[in-house]
Amino acid sequence: MEEKRELWSSRKGFIYAAVGAAIGLGNLWRFPFQAYKNGGGAFFLPYIVALFTCGIPLMILEYQLGRKVRGGSTKAFRMLGKRYEWLGWLQVMIPIVVMMFYCTIISVAVVFMVWSLGHALGVVNWMSDPGKLMGIIVGSANGPFDFLAGISGYMLSFILIVWFSNWIIVKKGISSGIEKCSKIFTPLLMVLMLIFMINSLRLKGAVIGLNALFTPDFEKILNPSIWVAAYAQVFFSTTLAVGVMIAYGSYVPKKWDVVNSSFITVLANASFDIISGITVFSTLGYLVNSMGVEFNSFGSGAGIAFIAFPIAISAITANQFLQGIIGFIFFFCLFIAGLSSSISMLESFATGALDKFKISRERLVGVISLIGLVGSAAFSTYAGFNYILDIVDSHVGNYIIATLGLVETVLVCRYYGIEKIREEANEYSDFEIGRWFDILLKYVTPTILGITVITNLIKGIQNLTLGNLVFGWGTILLMVICATLLYRKAWEIERGELK
Repeated sequence: MEEKRELWSSRKGFIYAAVGAAIGLGNLWRFPFQAYKNGGGAFFLPYIVALFTCGIPLMILEYQLGRKVRGGSTKAFRMLGKRYEWLGWLQVMIPIVVMMFYCTIISVAVVFMVWSLGHALGVVNWMSDPGKLMGIIVGSANGPFDFLAGISGYMLSFILIVWFSNWIIVKKGISSGIEKCSKIFTPLLMVLMLIFMINSLRLKGAVIGLNALFTPDFEKILNPSIWVAAYAQVFFSTTLAVGVMIAYGSYVPKKWDVVNSSFITVLANASFDIISGITVFSTLGYLVNSMGVEFNSFGSGAGIAFIAFPIAISAITANQFLQGIIGFIFFFCLFIAGLSSSISMLESFATGALDKFKISRERLVGVISLIGLVGSAAFSTYAGFNYILDIVDSHVGNYIIATLGLVETVLVCRYYGIEKIREEANEYSDFEIGRWFDILLKYVTPTILGITVITNLIKGIQNLTLGNLVFGWGTILLMVICATLLYRKAWEIERGELK
């Protein structure tokens, strides 16, 4: 019956799609500053340990689980027990919520792409002072409840482009849509980022930045919080526990090697982390050297991309046309990094729904895209972008993703058998994984994720505010309600039937 389900047409296309899903906007700023504030070069030891003890084993588990059940998270969790299907729906709700605010950030990159072209053509001259443009785009508000502050016409307009791109790609399916797109986007992104990294290393003051990033503080390595941070970085940056990799695994042909593919996916994403770290801190080192600013002067988030890089580009060359072209290419990198991740998020939910309901892919993706567009519009308000976005992001990431990753691992070990996952993955593998795989997923990964969940909950309770309660926990409650409603609907497709 396997032929009834669409499959990846080439292993290369599958790898590009999976790597593109893992690589996102967060790689550019989250990893560099996680390393910077957690011991610099010393952070790389727990980071590498986390890659091999958490990232790769979980990737193997999700690829193989998806391939085995020939379905997404909803079908996979149902296989573990009918009552666990609800957890599958909760898992695929995550990427839908994340897409709503993620697409607003991508839309800002598109705005900067357009303005970079205008800069190159001499229509505008903004790159030496990008803060003004950023301020015009995102506006300001007095808090998360300041609904009358206004809405960004820039984001609202360009969000249409982002969601249209998601819709047009995902509605075409796996091989004709996501795979074809990923074969272009992922290698192009890697090449362009390598070029930016090499050029950043040539900047005067780059060594200052690299020293700040890589000089180890070995005293911090004994701090348990550093290890938790490293595991959290690996876990979240590889797009695990949100249904994406289970969905992608469900389209993998039976005789493909998922073990090797898992190593490639995780290590390619880690390579992009390091490339981003070198690029960011070389650029910041240049700004520290030439302008006298601090490494954290631009924050540790989107300000790095939208403020620091345009300033650096404008300082590197006085040629306005060249400044604009370099800026366009850089923000185009952000656009394709964001888009390759967002299409995987949309596919995560689409796969789960298509496994259960008799609905065409085109219609389903269209409905999800319209709902997502409305959600993104809410995040385009000044209060939404400047306050609510961070609240929702932190609550979904810190509580739901980490918790579901823990539950997923425990349930698979208990009800399916981690030994069985290992044996099935090894059947067509170029090299076999040993019993270390069982030990890691039975004991190490659940322990680390458990510590992460408890630590995050304690911090959340200590820092509880009305905004966090309404928008953070309120979003989680809404996700739970939606997951429950979808779970209670009858299966319209037999569990053994393949879409």
